Amino acid sequence: MITLGVVLALYGCGGNDNDFDDVETTPTPPPPTTPEPAPAVTAFDDDGTLDAEITWTTYGVPHIKADNLESMAYGVGYAFARDNLCILADQIVKYNSERSKYFGPDTQPGSGDSENLINDFGFLTVGIREMAENDLSSLSANSRAMLQGYTAGYNRYLADTPVDEQDPACAGQPWVQPIDSVDLLTYSLGVALLPGAANFLGPMFLAAPEGESYLPTPVAQAQASAATPTISVDKANIKLPERNPQDMGSNGWGLGSDKTTNGKGMVLGNPHFPHTGNLRFWQFHTQIPGHLNVTGSSLMGLPGAVNIGFNENVAWTHTFSTAEHFVVYQLTLDEDDASDMTHMVDGTPREIYEKPMQIEVAVGPGQTIMLEKTAYYTNYGPMIEVPGNFGWGDGEAYAIKDANLPNYDVIDHWLAMNMATSMDEFKQAFKDYDGVIFNNTMAASDDGQVFYIDDSTVPNLTPTAINELTTNPLLIGAKQQAGFTILPGHLSIFDFERPVPYENAPKYEGTDSVQNSNDSYWLTNIDAPIVNPNPLYGRTGNQQSLRSRMGQKLIEETGSDNTFTPDEVESLVLSNRSYLAEAILPSLLSACEAQGDTPVEVDGQSVDISDACAALGNWDMRMNVESVAGHVFREFAFQFNRNPQWAVDYDPQQPATTPNGLLENETTIEQFARAVMVLNEAGVAPDAQFGSVQFVERSLPDGSASGNKLPWAGAHNIEGGFNVFNIVPGNNGTKLPRHTYPPLNSNTIMSAEAEGYHINYGSSWMMVISFTDEGPQGRGILSYSQSRVYGSDHFLDQTQLYSNGPAFRDIIFTDEDIADNTIEFLPLSSQ
Repeated sequence: MITLGVVLALYGCGGNDNDFDDVETTPTPPPPTTPEPAPAVTAFDDDGTLDAEITWTTYGVPHIKADNLESMAYGVGYAFARDNLCILADQIVKYNSERSKYFGPDTQPGSGDSENLINDFGFLTVGIREMAENDLSSLSANSRAMLQGYTAGYNRYLADTPVDEQDPACAGQPWVQPIDSVDLLTYSLGVALLPGAANFLGPMFLAAPEGESYLPTPVAQAQASAATPTISVDKANIKLPERNPQDMGSNGWGLGSDKTTNGKGMVLGNPHFPHTGNLRFWQFHTQIPGHLNVTGSSLMGLPGAVNIGFNENVAWTHTFSTAEHFVVYQLTLDEDDASDMTHMVDGTPREIYEKPMQIEVAVGPGQTIMLEKTAYYTNYGPMIEVPGNFGWGDGEAYAIKDANLPNYDVIDHWLAMNMATSMDEFKQAFKDYDGVIFNNTMAASDDGQVFYIDDSTVPNLTPTAINELTTNPLLIGAKQQAGFTILPGHLSIFDFERPVPYENAPKYEGTDSVQNSNDSYWLTNIDAPIVNPNPLYGRTGNQQSLRSRMGQKLIEETGSDNTFTPDEVESLVLSNRSYLAEAILPSLLSACEAQGDTPVEVDGQSVDISDACAALGNWDMRMNVESVAGHVFREFAFQFNRNPQWAVDYDPQQPATTPNGLLENETTIEQFARAVMVLNEAGVAPDAQFGSVQFVERSLPDGSASGNKLPWAGAHNIEGGFNVFNIVPGNNGTKLPRHTYPPLNSNTIMSAEAEGYHINYGSSWMMVISFTDEGPQGRGILSYSQSRVYGSDHFLDQTQLYSNGPAFRDIIFTDEDIADNTIEFLPLSSQ
């Protein structure tokens, strides 16, 4: 209509004899030239022989060069197996539901805990092995090539290496077997469930309708014998699961041109993960000329793609997301079905169907039997039962639906990130795939852009479901009580079919900075809070953790010119400061000095706090090896955390600086006295240097203590540290033996047996990557070293470097630097 009006106006101006021959016309520009698309990377080897060159440089880092993805993964699989054979072998057994076959029904043999049975039947229930078998052929060529190459490399190492040269923790064991693509894909599908369904294996094991036993039985009565184990599971031990039982955490920064001295991008990666077990990182470098040149570190078993690292154009890191990846549905049972095997959806009965499962169980040396059990499913997913919380009967039952079950995008997603030639291509990886299963992502590019996204796999709920979750008091209360989302299952409007798409995920783009320390997406950039209506991504307006506040404080403490250099970022990470100490230490010293040597009465005991107070007066507010009395403040922080005595309450308008200040009252003094009691019970002097209290000690191959205690610098979440370490006294996800020292009680990580803190968790793959005119430059460290093979040259080398420093080392990336730092070279061929 606008165009027509203009034409009529022209004709209305005088006569129609103007031929407009005096009007200069603008020549039509030629159409833009479309650049030729870059040739796709070759997936499979085409000549029947896999060839890769592996060059190891200082600290045992392998650099793998090949001309296709299959051959590249072949080299990666071989190099990984040399360092970590036992871990992957153990995890293949775990996710293939074969722990009972090799280790018997109990985690502690003869204890009757049945944990191996629960694990095996649990992973059969979620069906990851069956999915891998059925769907491997439907994966992309790139994913299939990398799975195939990696397993070939792993098997090559296993076949070529004499048993006496393998990791003695598992060498020669019957469960260390060659693997195939189905095994590795099963493992990948299992890892994707770590923040979700994998924590509900016990509730799946218990699920059974009224009158049906949940316990497994011998497949045939003829198999029952004196050797048949007595299977019993104490229902009281099956409790509401935690979404993050291994306490996965991290810090990550992306700094853009506004925040760096040279105007290019910079990334800090600082994941906090277990130092032993199935979540160890491993560093490597891959090159496919013309397509791929990336280095960094990955969790074990990812076949050739780097999780956290950089290429010539982009660097990135991840932190564990607060987002939820599953929903528990409360089913309304069909009142006309006395068997409780149907439930109602939109007024229509839906079947609860059953599936028989079998596992092999060791009952004696060289002797196994088959046990069988029934699993139950709905249209949402597996049924679950938790005594006292989620029952099956009286008109209701429960099922779990995990957005990562299954997730086939993992390899393709990280490979696309690895191959990105710009920030736009890096973002495109998140548009094309949804394989970053439980992570926030922070990235920076060579041209100074920064990008944040929580594109972890989150259920894509309907607007109705989101509205109810944020306004319905019953649903809000149920989530607060359980720790995860519970939705009505009787209406399909509450169901979801896919993860949240890229467009609706929380994200930030700019040239300033992005950061995350495991609080939600909300304050990724404190000057531009992110708003997202989906409550499954985490809270907004909430009080931040002390570590998040420490990170936000550090990122605002730029140099005199308001920008960062790589050296400044590295020194901040390793400064081992304590946010809580910087906020309250003067007031704490004032309170304890006022108490003097007058004993504090606590639980019928008189506690003299004067020596600890005097020691704390000499503390430098750092958790460095030479710092005196850092452990005194840590123990106070554990007590303070139970009942914080803040002078100023939390203010949502000042989330990075409140609450703050300390009330100098009787509670504070009693908390300090309780901290002194912990030190007295452990036999640790308050004026000891921190390095004599906090240490790393590796296990011998049989799991006993080596006796080699390395002093260890680093803070803890409880005192608001940034470079964080911790103890993990329980299960580390594997069957491999290791020693730990039990803490005195649940309110401390101090061990009397260890006379300190035995560190086996925390900062792992640490890196600072900066882009320069000469290309990317990086420094970093893998704090627990590359190899878990006791006695290997690279079992303790980086660990010793950190203990002596702490300090980072140069990350070798260019061909010239690789040549200058080569310690071993292997041309690997499958021919």
